[in-house]
Amino acid sequence: MSRWKNIAVLSAATAAAVAVAGCGPTTASQETAQESNVLELLASDLKGSLQEAADRTGKVETVRAAMVVSGPEDFEMQMVMDLRDSVSYEMVMEMEGEPTTIRLVDSAMYMEIPEAERERSDGKSWMKMDFSAVAGMGLDEQMQDADPVQQVKTLLEIEGVAVVGEETVDGTPTVHYSVTATAEEHLALLEEQGKLDSAGQANAADQMAEFGVTEIKTELWIDEQYWPRRARITMGEMGVMTVDYTDYNEPVTIEAPPAAEIADFADLLGDLGE
Repeated sequence: MSRWKNIAVLSAATAAAVAVAGCGPTTASQETAQESNVLELLASDLKGSLQEAADRTGKVETVRAAMVVSGPEDFEMQMVMDLRDSVSYEMVMEMEGEPTTIRLVDSAMYMEIPEAERERSDGKSWMKMDFSAVAGMGLDEQMQDADPVQQVKTLLEIEGVAVVGEETVDGTPTVHYSVTATAEEHLALLEEQGKLDSAGQANAADQMAEFGVTEIKTELWIDEQYWPRRARITMGEMGVMTVDYTDYNEPVTIEAPPAAEIADFADLLGDLGE
């Protein structure tokens, strides 16, 4: 998997968010007025509105997302996230010209094996990598800590957030926020939020230095229900990642593949060594 795909898999969930806003029946004119009032509040009371969004997004259960990455390597990914109790993800991306499914369930990643390569794994269709047993990988911790409120918290915790204005995202009126931080500030915030340890911070700093990245721009589009509808991270020559969110709190099922269909990555490495 490429560096950008690794970054995307590890960070995309940090931009997911959802809130449950209870309300009774309203007329079309009342809905328009309420929407306008909330959008005005989102634009005028920046800190208060972001705090409200942070509070509400803490109630996220499930969400679907579409990711587009442009940069040294362009790709797209469809995601389903179940953020209850044991956090689970399912991602579908094109790899080597073929749609490939990746699932993260209970500290393990399951990657669909291309049909042409299944002979090497005794015909099994999934490869398992257990990150809880691999020292220093940190993927399990990052995914477990990928609370959907973090994207909003980023805007709350970095100085200089600005309201760009009201914009429509996929037919939904939103307020667009933007903030730019230095690479050092961005990495320090990730470490403070528990997303990076000192080794991870050093590795990320090296990657940014390799591409000459000195600034990170974070953008968020929030609708009248305080739901983020779009998130975008711009990292200079490393590229731009945009994630659009839909289907909040809809039923999803993400499970590990059947045991009989799974080949263990550690066993495959052992066979190769032999």
